[in-house]
Amino acid sequence: MNERGKINTKLITEGLIALLITFSPIFFYLYKYVPDSDKLDLGLFVITANGFINVGDYFYYLFGKIVPLILLIIWFVTSKNWWYHVILIPIAMYSFQLFTVINYDSNIKLDEKEILYIAGVTMFITPVVYFIRLKLVDKYVHGIDLEAMDQELKILKEKEALKKEWEKLEQQKAALLKKM
Repeated sequence: MNERGKINTKLITEGLIALLITFSPIFFYLYKYVPDSDKLDLGLFVITANGFINVGDYFYYLFGKIVPLILLIIWFVTSKNWWYHVILIPIAMYSFQLFTVINYDSNIKLDEKEILYIAGVTMFITPVVYFIRLKLVDKYVHGIDLEAMDQELKILKEKEALKKEWEKLEQQKAALLKKM
């Protein structure tokens, strides 16, 4: 793809993302414009209340999870900060909550047991982010460059090996001089 095509694709993608963010409040409050009935006929398909009292309540919970999830995913994908992996925790939280809303049963309570799933995700992501932070602090705050340190250690080991070899040669030289 040529340079102009890449620029056009980037502009179209960024424009769609901006449009999605712009219309997110409308999607979020979509439940207010849905009739209070058991099902909503849209012509091509029918949306049922899915265990909720009415379709409006279903949309309230559904879009209350989808909209923040989409915005968080956009933030994660477009972020250039070192800590962007932390955004995966609320993404996971909203994903588990969305799964609960889609598979809703009137016998269970919403947004209660997802914390157990989030704990596992958090226990994985937190050490990864802390490790990244530690490397950045060492490099930019303390001036410790691990790669440079490894290189210096390698050079030091080579010098030690050369020094030992030099000492061996000196001993052999001294032994040869004694024999003469």
